[in-house]
Amino acid sequence: MKWLLLLSLVALSECLIYKVPLVKKKSLRQNLRENGLLADFLKQHPRNPASKYFPKEAATLADTEGLENYMDEEYFGTISIGTPAQEFTVIFDTGSSNLWVPSVYCSSLACSDHNRFNPEDSSTYEATSESVSITYGTGSMTGVLGYDTVRVGGIEDTNQIFGLSESEPSSFLYYAPFDGILGLAYPSISASGATPVFDNIWDQGLVSQDLFSVYLSSDDESGSVVMFGGIDSSYYSGSLNWITVDSITMNGESIACSGGCQAIVDTGTSLLAGPTSGIDNIQSYIGASEDSSGEAVISCSSIYSLPDIVFTINGVEFPLSPSAYILEEDDSCISGFEGMDLDTSSGELWILANNQIGLAPVA
Repeated sequence: MKWLLLLSLVALSECLIYKVPLVKKKSLRQNLRENGLLADFLKQHPRNPASKYFPKEAATLADTEGLENYMDEEYFGTISIGTPAQEFTVIFDTGSSNLWVPSVYCSSLACSDHNRFNPEDSSTYEATSESVSITYGTGSMTGVLGYDTVRVGGIEDTNQIFGLSESEPSSFLYYAPFDGILGLAYPSISASGATPVFDNIWDQGLVSQDLFSVYLSSDDESGSVVMFGGIDSSYYSGSLNWITVDSITMNGESIACSGGCQAIVDTGTSLLAGPTSGIDNIQSYIGASEDSSGEAVISCSSIYSLPDIVFTINGVEFPLSPSAYILEEDDSCISGFEGMDLDTSSGELWILANNQIGLAPVA
């Protein structure tokens, strides 16, 4: 199933679109499982996917931005930093706002296994005295902020602030199949107030439209891209819709999000998350149960008998088939839903993840 994840909309016009190819690699979950570490990892790292959207509620430090785990993340792109260019594999994450990469200042085991930025090798690097601390649901990084030229998809983003990690203590980052993270969310959740990459690109007039979009191919197909400055209509058919969730139903019966709810489309996670009560209801409907490591597992044979879960978004029905909401790995099947704890007066919040789960409207 192919689909376009649209992050913002404006009237379309003739424009130049910069595209960054994305590749799909083995997930962190698979890496941990193959090394016999998954069960212990899940027990030792409780997760709350909502934390990164409300850093003031989740943070323990004034400048901390909570970023949730990327355990099922599989889509990555390549950027370069500095002059001459130093290349890094990054997640383009719409759920966070900071750009950071490992640096030569870092002595953590995780840094030794990834590409590290060396500021002494860049003639355009400018140091600062500012620090950055980003807390993950499954790890953390601390470091310093600096400025340099970032090249992404043919765009030369000069004077871009970014984080150089000095410490990455979690085993999570050691097994992560990426070097760093390029956040595409709003400045309001950026740790240390650092200007996000896309905001800096727009401020410099490097793109003609203040929008970006993401296309992810399904399974192992090639062609996934993140597009800066426009929308390529060749990647989709029909109309584009704003994300406003009206209801979540199964067999015509409401199972969650009764009366409507808010939603965030997140390229930085694969599990579709919502309030614990609603997720528990869904898990019960599909027959998922918690195993010894805390994962919601389900019989693989259920994939052929369970009905679609229908997300009605802005009046349009988007059916999610069992093959999309059940993750098959090796000989086990895992529910693609995860509960999260969030105390907000603005109503229910759902995270529409996109790496394993794709939504396409009813024809």
